[in-house]
Amino acid sequence: MSLIAEAPGFLQVFADGSVKRFDPPIVDASLELNNGYRSKDVIIDYSKRISARIYLPDTQGSTDLLPVLVYFHGGGFCIGSTTWSGYHYFLGDLSMTSQCIIVSVDYRLAPENRIPVAYDDCFSSLGWLSSQVDSDPWLKQADLSRVFLSGDSAGGNIVHNVAVQVLKYKVSQVKIKGLLLIHPYFGSERRTEREMAGGAGDNVEMNDMFWGLSLPIGSTRDHSACNFEMATLSELDWHQFPAVVVFVAGLDFLKERGVMYAEFLKNKEVKVMLMEAKEGSHVYHVFHPDSEATHLLQRQMSEFMNRF
Repeated sequence: MSLIAEAPGFLQVFADGSVKRFDPPIVDASLELNNGYRSKDVIIDYSKRISARIYLPDTQGSTDLLPVLVYFHGGGFCIGSTTWSGYHYFLGDLSMTSQCIIVSVDYRLAPENRIPVAYDDCFSSLGWLSSQVDSDPWLKQADLSRVFLSGDSAGGNIVHNVAVQVLKYKVSQVKIKGLLLIHPYFGSERRTEREMAGGAGDNVEMNDMFWGLSLPIGSTRDHSACNFEMATLSELDWHQFPAVVVFVAGLDFLKERGVMYAEFLKNKEVKVMLMEAKEGSHVYHVFHPDSEATHLLQRQMSEFMNRF
């Protein structure tokens, strides 16, 4: 069977529609206290095979309510998992650093499940969260008035689009206080200067391949899922948009997209911060979860959440 798309070491898509994925090292959840946190896997929706991994920091017996960070992993909508070791260690350490409960969502992947499936799955995780606070012992300390959405790369894209859904459908079960987008994955038919120039570490072709596999069939990169400027919200809704921090990396060719997104929000009068790791590459926190740059990112995320 002929190969029609490939991300070497991660993904192969064949002409008959079959998909083969190759996972990097994975880590099982552990109910035992480890480095100041516990973790467990839960099912959000059996019929759709949506699951999540919850991280609970050691609060040393305190019964105070804790903020909740709902996290969406990256991977061009086509790869990635809550079980990948980079995500596990990054989020576990973040839960301890920020003293928050983290719910990391495993949504359905493209090309088998194209956009908007990822958005719908992640949006549904908020309803699941609100339904579990009285029954799941790990979520009884969850403060649903202080919920944050975060994600990297495609997960950062999902954060934006889930926030748009929350405003469109007037969700009231949880209060989204802020959005934390890490190296967000956006695009358009019009290329940025760096995308046109190319260069070391820049893989525009791979970027386009993931969009081709994840957007609705027949769509261009000016689809609203890819091009945030196409989002349809009233001016009133934009004024209700949560506060945002956008993290970009100096060596990431998607940096320009993150900067453009922050500028777009500023023009909508959304409260937004832009923070850059000048020597960082795309999603460095996943590949180097114990680096000093990653620890700094965790502290910056914690400081942002502590403002609310």
